[in-house]
Amino acid sequence: MTDVVSIDPRTGHAVEVVAPETTPEEVRRLCDQAAAAVPALAAIGRAGRAGLLRRLADALDARREEIVAVADRETALGATRLGGELTRTCYQLRLFAEVLDEGSYVEATIDHPGDTPMGSRPDLRRMLVPLGPVAVFGASNFPLAFSVSGGDTASALAAGCPVVVKAHGSHPRTSQLCFEVMSEALRRHAAPEGTLALVHGVQAGVVLVAHPAIRAVGFTGSSTGGQALVEIINRRPDPIPFYGELSSLNPVIVTPTAAGERAAELGAGLVGSYTMGAGQFCTKPGLIFVPSGADGDQVVDTMAAAIAASAPQVLLNERIAASYREATSRLAAEPGVETISSGPAASGQGFEAVPLLLATTAKGMPAAVTEECFGPVSVVVRYDGEDDLLEVLATLPASLTTTLQVGADDAELPAAVSAALESRTGRFVYNGYPTGVAVSWAQHHGGPWPSTNTAHTSVGTTAVRRFLRPVAWHGAPESVLPEELRDANPGIPRLIDGVLVLPAH
Repeated sequence: MTDVVSIDPRTGHAVEVVAPETTPEEVRRLCDQAAAAVPALAAIGRAGRAGLLRRLADALDARREEIVAVADRETALGATRLGGELTRTCYQLRLFAEVLDEGSYVEATIDHPGDTPMGSRPDLRRMLVPLGPVAVFGASNFPLAFSVSGGDTASALAAGCPVVVKAHGSHPRTSQLCFEVMSEALRRHAAPEGTLALVHGVQAGVVLVAHPAIRAVGFTGSSTGGQALVEIINRRPDPIPFYGELSSLNPVIVTPTAAGERAAELGAGLVGSYTMGAGQFCTKPGLIFVPSGADGDQVVDTMAAAIAASAPQVLLNERIAASYREATSRLAAEPGVETISSGPAASGQGFEAVPLLLATTAKGMPAAVTEECFGPVSVVVRYDGEDDLLEVLATLPASLTTTLQVGADDAELPAAVSAALESRTGRFVYNGYPTGVAVSWAQHHGGPWPSTNTAHTSVGTTAVRRFLRPVAWHGAPESVLPEELRDANPGIPRLIDGVLVLPAH
């Protein structure tokens, strides 16, 4: 049996054995247990699940110092960043409890019997119900907010779906610790057995996705990893939804007016954004479009100086570090691409990466720069006027975000850029940076392929929609209806005969 080993990325050395890889037999047992938990998790209702989510947040908060220390040792992301990530993790658990309290997410809809131009209509009632057990794959770059305790888990549990998490190999000890903290909290508060489970190992993930009890998969990672999971799903006798966040360039467009108004500020902010977390954010700006001319030169010069003064950064694992070195070497050798600035040489210890700033022109931009490169590198693309910019933007793949840095009097160019990229963008960011993703009711974190493979979001309250399906009741007696569809208002918004009816306060 193969051991799961925790590695310190600062040194590249193994620190401890966390657990044995989960056997196929154990994966199947856990999936069967999750399937058996579905009715019990539904039976505790929205209020019961809201209580569980709040208790999970409290339990993680109570072990904050230990969790952050372990995650930092395993990822080198830093205690400040990880403390903020744990705060986000606990917040999103509590926010999904509020989603359950508010109740509109079930889309309760009632049409009473009546006459219509089509004839007599029966009593029809409809709402969203849980899909069933969900497989969640932990992300390498967010050991807390997108892993065992993360948003996929929180939204699936809110929906009423038991969760089986496949721990990421970059932070197995963090995954195991968070699972133990959460499992204890679930036991203390009498959650159904099978509500949450954890498996380790690549083969365990394969068996997990193929298991007939699993009804959906949430994944954040590479396009290659996502495609491999889709192939497993397609071999199932009953294909299931796959919600994958896969690859994103996240272009930033600096208008001439913005460059003229705040060149130095933009240069510093752009470098801070693309090197944040060692450039290992799905929303890292990978292409930065800067106008030609003196103002654009100042933006680029400020960026170059900031990169030259930067230190090597530690990447999450050996594979990411090797991929970064190979990809940046290949990019720098592309015709029409030059290296503008680089940080000091790496020490040779651990999984270090040297921050880089590359540059090309809109007319000479090679296709290679439109491929995502994980790590602290970005490519500046210099453009000559609006036509030059719009022509090169037409060649970009879809992304999670598009950022526009605009000036006080900008109107026409931002409108033209927005129109050009609306069909290929999940979120427009104005005069900000894409590497901050708020967890909120209005947030959307997704985008057309290849950034994601669905129209759904993985961040914000509507992430719960991924793990629900609609069911209608036709002429059903009240005794068999869910509480949300009975005649007495259960305290949630409902659409009744086409009219939105709010609960009385």
